[in-house]
Amino acid sequence: MKHATLAACAALIAFNAMAPAHAATDRTYDKNGYQLVFKDLSKTADQHVVDKLVDTYFVVYPKLAHDFNPKVTHHVTFVIDPAYDGVAATDNARTVFNPQWFVKHPGDTDVVTHEVMHIVQDYGHKDTPGWLVEGIADYVRYKYGLNNAAAKWALPDYKPTQKVTDAYRVTARFLAWLEAHGHAGIVVKLDAQLRDGTYTDASWTALAGKPVDALWADYAASPAL
Repeated sequence: MKHATLAACAALIAFNAMAPAHAATDRTYDKNGYQLVFKDLSKTADQHVVDKLVDTYFVVYPKLAHDFNPKVTHHVTFVIDPAYDGVAATDNARTVFNPQWFVKHPGDTDVVTHEVMHIVQDYGHKDTPGWLVEGIADYVRYKYGLNNAAAKWALPDYKPTQKVTDAYRVTARFLAWLEAHGHAGIVVKLDAQLRDGTYTDASWTALAGKPVDALWADYAASPAL
């Protein structure tokens, strides 16, 4: 009986060594004046994934604050919530993640980059065009992301069926094209106008010399980045 008990203990130790380490369910991180509160409501998050999410926050978020909105809050909360069935969503400096997304896509940690840009955006205007909000967030992921290649995340090739208002990666690629074709800094300028409430359809002409539809036509004619 004693030998059987020892064998069982050894088997349990071996199993635990092979099993993924789970993160603490509630932890606060502080670094260089920035704070992140991390809550794992699932109580099953892989610590390696959590570490990547935390590291991405502390590398990317200060850069975004510096480049886009120095007045943004330095206190952010991440919540892994099994009751949430999307990928991630952000509101009031609080980002909720679906734990199953990281089970299926453990390398997709730059979802953090997209989501914390929403905190930095902090537009607060009901008439803000959603396609541009999401396009800017994905442009930021393209430019500032740390792990996009490993996650197999990239901007899509241009297709004639696309529209500037398709949002997310389609709009992001258009913004990247503008930045690379004579309009460097336009994303920062658009972001600032969206935040202070001065953005209108005329902003494109003021910033890039043409209405957005004409700019899109130029992009469609020669879409290489």
